[in-house]
Amino acid sequence: MRSVGVEEELLLVDAETGEPEAVSAAVLAVASREADGEDEVFEAELHREQLEFATRPQVAMGDLGDEIRRCRAEATRHAGEMEVAVAALATSPLPVSPSVGSGERYQWIDEQYGLTAQEQLTCGCHVHVSVDSDEEGVAVLDRIRPWLAVLLAMSANSPFWQGQDSRYRSYRGQVWGRWPSAGPVEVFGSADRYHEQVRDMIGTGVLRDKGMVYFDARLSHRYPTVEIRVADVCLDPDATVLLATLARGLVDTASRAWQAGEPPPRHGVGLLRLAAWRASRYGLDDRLVHPLAVRPAPAEAVVRALFDHVRDALDENGDTERAQESLGALLTTGSGAGTQRAIWERTGSLRDVVAECVRLTSA
Repeated sequence: MRSVGVEEELLLVDAETGEPEAVSAAVLAVASREADGEDEVFEAELHREQLEFATRPQVAMGDLGDEIRRCRAEATRHAGEMEVAVAALATSPLPVSPSVGSGERYQWIDEQYGLTAQEQLTCGCHVHVSVDSDEEGVAVLDRIRPWLAVLLAMSANSPFWQGQDSRYRSYRGQVWGRWPSAGPVEVFGSADRYHEQVRDMIGTGVLRDKGMVYFDARLSHRYPTVEIRVADVCLDPDATVLLATLARGLVDTASRAWQAGEPPPRHGVGLLRLAAWRASRYGLDDRLVHPLAVRPAPAEAVVRALFDHVRDALDENGDTERAQESLGALLTTGSGAGTQRAIWERTGSLRDVVAECVRLTSA
């Protein structure tokens, strides 16, 4: 079976007020000291109000869930030493003026992109699925394109922005789309064409390096993986595991289609952008664009179509039963956006929203 790893970005917030705190350097120093020469799982991000971790690659999804919980627990402990907390929120519900990190790369991004960079305090979830070659990886990228918006809808966890109800389930999806390299892409057809495109994009001078190729899914420039980057960070780690399970199923299914000589779907980028917008706007609460019919359909029907699309891969990987249970729970309780909105409607306080999400993250 293919190995899977997850990167999650977390908000660092004041434990009392819930407001984001620019203390990532101090928290990373604590984490580095405790690691004491072992592999460090935590990294800085563009803004000093966030912290990223990367799990070790896993084959069994139960082990991946344990890794995510372990990393979240360590993040909670390290942050606590600096009297802050961590929250698995894709945007801050409370107003914030984010602070760009001091590194040379981050300063270049700040200078190049101005307000776009300064406002990018968003937290995503990136799923890495192993592939045998770049050729296989690009064949997978070409064939999973129509399904990525469904993963965004399932992960939606950012209904609030700068103290306001955005009326979106994933407002992070809207903010992230401001980057010039973000979003869905065309069919590449070959690894050579993919790498040529990346070289040309960097050659324009608009992007600094490969790390700024922000496609919804891309070849990782660090690992032999396909990196699916479309999702919000999930409030519930079980939802993260479900995303990773379906992502592996998508990669397996796409690879088999490629090996069988089946051509990739020819959905245009314009259609994919519309599907992503609807996923960002409504999450699981309304209709989504069905990846096969390319017409609106109830969100549950679209999610179950994704499940059916990867069912053979889930069966072979032994993931079906667990994924069915997690999917049923997600469709019943909703994503993190629904949880946040329910707390807000009950209490009328965005501070209470953050406080409860801190509790859920550390739990």
